[in-house]
Amino acid sequence: MSKILRSNPLARNSRRAFPSGVAQRRLVSTAYKLPPSYNEPNLHYRTASPEREKLVTALSKLREQLPISVPTVKNGKEIASKDEQHTLMPSEIATQFAKYSPATKQDVEAAIAAALEAKQSWAETSFHDRAAIFLRAADLVSNKYRYELMAATMLGQGKNAWQAEIDAAAELADFYRFNVGFAEEIYTRQPTLHAQGQAGKTDWRPLEGFVYAVSPFNFTAIGGNLISGPALMGNVVLWKPSPGNIYSSYLVHKILLEAGLPPGVIQLVNGDAEMITDVVYEHREFAALNFTGSSDVFRELYARAGEGVRTKKYRDYPRMVAETSGKNFHIVHNTADIPNAVKHTIRASFEYAGQKCSACSRIYIPESRAEEFWKEMKDSLSPVKVGAPEDFSSFTGPVINDKAFKKITTAIDSANKDSQLEKIVGGTYDGSKGLFIEPTIYSAKTLDHPLFDQELFGPVLVAYVYPDAEYDALLEKIDTQGGGLALTGAIFASDQKVIRKTEDRLRYAAGNFYTNCKTTGAVIGQQSFGGARGSGTNDKAGSAGMLMRFVAPRTLKEEYHKLEDVLYPHNY
Repeated sequence: MSKILRSNPLARNSRRAFPSGVAQRRLVSTAYKLPPSYNEPNLHYRTASPEREKLVTALSKLREQLPISVPTVKNGKEIASKDEQHTLMPSEIATQFAKYSPATKQDVEAAIAAALEAKQSWAETSFHDRAAIFLRAADLVSNKYRYELMAATMLGQGKNAWQAEIDAAAELADFYRFNVGFAEEIYTRQPTLHAQGQAGKTDWRPLEGFVYAVSPFNFTAIGGNLISGPALMGNVVLWKPSPGNIYSSYLVHKILLEAGLPPGVIQLVNGDAEMITDVVYEHREFAALNFTGSSDVFRELYARAGEGVRTKKYRDYPRMVAETSGKNFHIVHNTADIPNAVKHTIRASFEYAGQKCSACSRIYIPESRAEEFWKEMKDSLSPVKVGAPEDFSSFTGPVINDKAFKKITTAIDSANKDSQLEKIVGGTYDGSKGLFIEPTIYSAKTLDHPLFDQELFGPVLVAYVYPDAEYDALLEKIDTQGGGLALTGAIFASDQKVIRKTEDRLRYAAGNFYTNCKTTGAVIGQQSFGGARGSGTNDKAGSAGMLMRFVAPRTLKEEYHKLEDVLYPHNY
């Protein structure tokens, strides 16, 4: 190759002919496929296992640094934080977890400008070179930074070891690997039919402006996905993570830069969400919102974008992409395996203190099996421990912050006094040291109780015991309940006709529907995730459909023959 470079002036000077940072493959003349995607294997963290020892070491190291100062990142350069704001450990509220400097309006404007400056070079970088960055990032997540990410997620977000493993280690790596595969699938979608003497192709262009990504506290991996999908397709991104996972989000950004992401492509900004959003929504180049969070917040953001479209504020119609709230259900049929249904319900309702948009928060139990169900539920819950994430015997931990704690406990206090509810288990909490709420179940005497529509985002489950003969009518009610949300749902039954009937009757009641399986735990590449109605735009995270929202396809046609005449044949 060195001889070619010396003897070929075009090759020797090729770097000068293109903008700095654009990857040009002058000496490669082949088409090749990227490696197949795969799910990151889960480690189990059993007593005395090597992975537990490494995780304990990472937790101890992070503990020694608390409160950890999260630097401000400007165009890839870290600037020491002034530590003006802080977050608390949800399992230990007397301990500050992270300190950071909130961005100013000028910081946000500068970040957008820097992203747009980096846009052309990044968009012109070959897909395979962009993909290589995210594949390297996946390797960094699953190896070098695995335990550091998990420690940040456990102490900062209150997850236990298993929940941190499936989130910050496995799912984050999965998003990076599978998004590369989905992007490759999109780029290979080309016309297959060509008339003689002509050919067509599709140019999968990135959006013309910038993407605004807003991520929640509860999953480290969600932030990584909200930014990686658009960036992989050649877009630039302004990223606003939740204060609740500010340190783990910083680590995600750091990993991408270490993997080779050009500094300007993803701009990380922390601080006041309303101010940051104001700056974004006033910018002509606002091209898309990629959002995970509350349905009510998204409605406001959607309406505001619509107003900007009405007044011709933006060059394009901004894409609105969102996965939002859920009031998810389990239906237990009288043919169900009750012990199995109970175990899945405990996992779905109470893992990570119910702080998953997919968490089960309403359940319907047949009268003929109710006594068996409640006995099995109490027996199975008896060894479930609520405690600090660093205690490996804890099944579930705290809720994220004082605001969430007050919202959930206020609802519990009200429910404990409600004559229309029977407390089955729980109904207690303790916020003196950490924000701990016991797994709580109420059985409602009426199917119209407000708890069937209210999303609490905590470890509270409401049940209704229905007459077996009213199963069909129950399905109609389930379809209209849930506060207008339609994210996840599950049927537990062994009667195949009942399973299919339930799937059909509840076709629009959930974007992810499960049979004899809990409503939580969708795996990238196996179950793409997202709901409709009030639960989001249903673009399906973990699919090519999500990435399609961040491209602006251009159709091209080329003819190889000349047009010999203006007139049509019938004109003669």
